[in-house]
Amino acid sequence: MIQVESLTKTFRDKARGDRAVVDQVSFEVRDGEIFGLLGPNGAGKTTTLRMLATLLKPSAGRALVDGHDVTAEPAEVRRRIGFLSGDTGLYHRLTPRETLRIFGRLNRMEEDRLRDRIDEVISMLSMQEFADIKVDKLSTGMRQRVGLARTLLHDPPILILDEPTSGLDVPTARVIEEFIVSARKSGKCILYSTHVMEEAEFLCDRIAVIHEGHIRIIGTMGELKAVTGRERLREIFLELLDSGGMRKAAVV
Repeated sequence: MIQVESLTKTFRDKARGDRAVVDQVSFEVRDGEIFGLLGPNGAGKTTTLRMLATLLKPSAGRALVDGHDVTAEPAEVRRRIGFLSGDTGLYHRLTPRETLRIFGRLNRMEEDRLRDRIDEVISMLSMQEFADIKVDKLSTGMRQRVGLARTLLHDPPILILDEPTSGLDVPTARVIEEFIVSARKSGKCILYSTHVMEEAEFLCDRIAVIHEGHIRIIGTMGELKAVTGRERLREIFLELLDSGGMRKAAVV
């Protein structure tokens, strides 16, 4: 569902000239799979996700989302994805229900289907108690659930989730994790970024570690353990950051 080939994004730096924040990145994400994209701050994770979501234009390389090129066919890509970024960008004067209604109409959902779907996602993410309270009165965790509800409202086959549980308490994070597992079981293609190693180890079928714009490794937990000789994902992650020359050691 997602195919990334030598994707590159270069920014102009007045002091240092052109700088490749994402450099020749390649990977694929399959149907019914959670693919983790891990890396330290500034590694190129969010830039990669924003290119796939058509919010940034690649400098070079190619990316296909459900067979549609992110540069040549951005509108078709947007119809097929749900993108959750670190900034939920919610309207504080609206309630979650009103927010969902607006975004459903922007996605051209029929009114009957939209009304039913709003009820579905509110129930799915346990939002009943605050669905009709203005967003500016909600906690961080509640707002994150609203952002996720907006992301999946039009039932896209592909989800691109950038740190969806960041800053959340354990019960709220669990609600979101359970939804993500359910989405995988339904066959959705999920690209998932997180700083929580335990979360990635639990959720992800395959993991890519990106550092300084380059993919260091891609593989299952078993493959990552075999390559690095480490058992915990946290240890594997640190090992790969220290081993600057290790790239694509286990690509499947």
